[in-house]
Amino acid sequence: MARERRVFSEEFKREAVKLVGQPGASKAAIARDLGIGANLLGRWCRDANVDAEVAVGREKVSAQEYERMRRELAKVKMERDILKKALGYFAADLK
Repeated sequence: MARERRVFSEEFKREAVKLVGQPGASKAAIARDLGIGANLLGRWCRDANVDAEVAVGREKVSAQEYERMRRELAKVKMERDILKKALGYFAADLK
């Protein structure tokens, strides 16, 4: 005997996705509390484009902004390493 497919309202889906966005919340725990599958909740989040955002502190940052910051951090680290090497070179000349 086949189970009847459950239908969820758009409002229920939106509220479930909002719960995922709260700090310290996991999709698995929220899905268990709501009585739905974690994969289903994940699909709702993807549909709502929540997974395209990365949590940084309490702010939401777009994936593009995250990638820009990651590239900038890599550049700054490289500059720092060059300055460290230069400092070592000039410090050796002073001895």
